[in-house]
Amino acid sequence: MRFYPLRVGCLLVVVCFLSLSWIKSFPDDGAELQVLYKRLLMAEELGGKVSKDLSIILEQLGNMTRAANVSHLWSNMSSSSNTMVKHLMDDLSRQPLPQASIHFYMPHLREHPNSLVPHVVLGKGRSGVSMVLGIPTVKREKQSYLVNTLSSLLSGLTSSETQDLLIIVFVAETELQYVEGIARSLSENFPKEVQSGLLEVVSPSQHYYPDFNTLKETFGDSKDRVKWRTKQNLDYSFLMLYAQDKGTYYVQLEDDVFAKSGYYSDMKAFATLASSNEWLYLEFSQLGFIGKMFKTRDLPMIAEFFLMFHKDKPIDWLLDHILWVKVCNPEKDNKHCDLQKAMMRRRYKPSLFQHVGLHSSLPGKLQHLKDKDFGKQSLFQAHSNPAAAVNSSMKHYQQHSLERLYKGSDFMWALTPVQGDYILFSFPQPIRIAGYVFRSGNSQAVGDKFYNTTVEVLSSYTTATEKLLDGSPSKYKRSDSNFVVIGEFYNGVAEGEIAEVLQPISALRLVVQSDSDVWALLSEIHIKV
Repeated sequence: MRFYPLRVGCLLVVVCFLSLSWIKSFPDDGAELQVLYKRLLMAEELGGKVSKDLSIILEQLGNMTRAANVSHLWSNMSSSSNTMVKHLMDDLSRQPLPQASIHFYMPHLREHPNSLVPHVVLGKGRSGVSMVLGIPTVKREKQSYLVNTLSSLLSGLTSSETQDLLIIVFVAETELQYVEGIARSLSENFPKEVQSGLLEVVSPSQHYYPDFNTLKETFGDSKDRVKWRTKQNLDYSFLMLYAQDKGTYYVQLEDDVFAKSGYYSDMKAFATLASSNEWLYLEFSQLGFIGKMFKTRDLPMIAEFFLMFHKDKPIDWLLDHILWVKVCNPEKDNKHCDLQKAMMRRRYKPSLFQHVGLHSSLPGKLQHLKDKDFGKQSLFQAHSNPAAAVNSSMKHYQQHSLERLYKGSDFMWALTPVQGDYILFSFPQPIRIAGYVFRSGNSQAVGDKFYNTTVEVLSSYTTATEKLLDGSPSKYKRSDSNFVVIGEFYNGVAEGEIAEVLQPISALRLVVQSDSDVWALLSEIHIKV
């Protein structure tokens, strides 16, 4: 394209010459031919001048990086040519530089224009939150830990925290049937969180992943491991790019972790404390990529670095390389480099997340990874509860009885509950109860929770209760023996307040409404008076 003006000028000269020769072959028998002849002579002269000027332009543009040639360029051209070159240079200066994009690192995506469009299976488009949790999950050969991981993250959150948080589950598979199966499972287990927009489920396009069979084996890793680590780089990058405009901070997690109680408030407080300093990420676990917090504004840079080297190294190595590039001086020793990197990654202790998965997402691999800084998570929460006679139809395991939990010295661990099983608290005298909290499961038995279990109270004023139940539609339901259903377990937790119309309370009980598949562990009883 750069020789196009020269070609036009040369063509013009040739046309003028041929036209002039053609005119001369005719006799001079008319004034009109004389005028045409003069005009063609002028055109021939102008064409030669334009050709000459264009030659000068092209010659000088090839050397325009030297300042001396620029001034020489202007001195050797006519005013009209000067204007032409000025416009040409202005146009060139306004052309944007080519930008790096994901297509440079994953060229196969050019064949499918929509390959980078995320498939949002569940979600309400929540954004503007303080914290986004990203959880990639894949199909595992043995056991899935995803539901327990989400239960751990959601348990104990306050109402304000659930409104200022977004959890994104990235199903890193292209098999639509499997993706939709995960979405159905999460909708059934966490309907309120899905409906409110707290929980999102996304997946990639079926064209997102490249051909992993062409990867080179490096660092002594097998072909399967190279494929696994490469796909992990692509999964984390996709999730980061999707989350970049959703909130202020982004926390990378995995689908087989257990969260310590109060993790949200601890992370937010630490991030606020560190906001006056420069950092690339905050660490809330020492294991791999678990519990790494980033500012969302840094995610595009981080994701592009991962994509740039996604075939070369594992993701935790690449993260360390980003730190090296940003702060390490090649002319100084490793000790100085480590000190500079430590300032850019700030560690919170004790760890807030523990790895619990035994079966890795890499087929055939068992991993006994445990974060030593996680410490001993409390297995039960003690409270000073009102005096009551407690009993249960469920048989407890070893010394883990209901009586010990109510006194605040242990947790209750019962064998598999069946429909009709109960836990009963009978008060010596009717008392006013403001509210209640019953929490099931703990860090050692995450899945041993109460499912399909109701909370019921016996009011000392049965007449008022009857009027309440017989009146207009109410959120309360009638149970047997004059008990009233006021709540139920959700994600292993039952909590709420007791209406004034039901006060004072003579007894409170938990009733199992259907047979369970697992044991039941009650780790907290708090009857608020």
